Amino acid sequence: MAGFLFAFLGMFIAGIGARDQLLVAGLAARRGQRPAALLVAVGCAALPAAIAVAGAGLVVPPLAGNARLLLAALALGLAGAEMLVARRSVAPREPTDSLGAFALVLFAQQLTDGSRFLLFAIAVATDAAIPAGLGGALGAAGVVAAGWIGAHELARRNLVPLRRTLGALLFAVATVLAWRATDFV
Repeated sequence: MAGFLFAFLGMFIAGIGARDQLLVAGLAARRGQRPAALLVAVGCAALPAAIAVAGAGLVVPPLAGNARLLLAALALGLAGAEMLVARRSVAPREPTDSLGAFALVLFAQQLTDGSRFLLFAIAVATDAAIPAGLGGALGAAGVVAAGWIGAHELARRNLVPLRRTLGALLFAVATVLAWRATDFV
């Protein structure tokens, strides 16, 4: 249950102002809040979450406690680093109405963002891949749904300082976890 809750909250908080949320918000602001776009975005949120926890499920069994903690710290550090280099997203000049193209771009963005690294770290640290995957998928779906709902407001806001602050916090937590995992404390 802890893996589910940590993953849900972590994905939701780490997804604030992320590229996927801003892409959904930008599309909804330009083309209107089409339910089909929301369904595609929510569907796309599940696949990268499943890939992240499947990867965690593959690497966790042979690892001992400190090695698991160090791997989780490395993934958390990558999540923080990705959020630290956040920059303001620019909406495409000629957006397409193709939901397939939208899904492909959204999937690529979600696969490589800090939230999925955070989900991987949670799944490794808790050794609860399935609950973490479910929580992560629901959190990611909530993030894109919030982008769809608050499209016009998100399109006007600059959330880069918030993302960088969250990234710095994740990086600090990753540093402490790595320090503990290496038995320097």
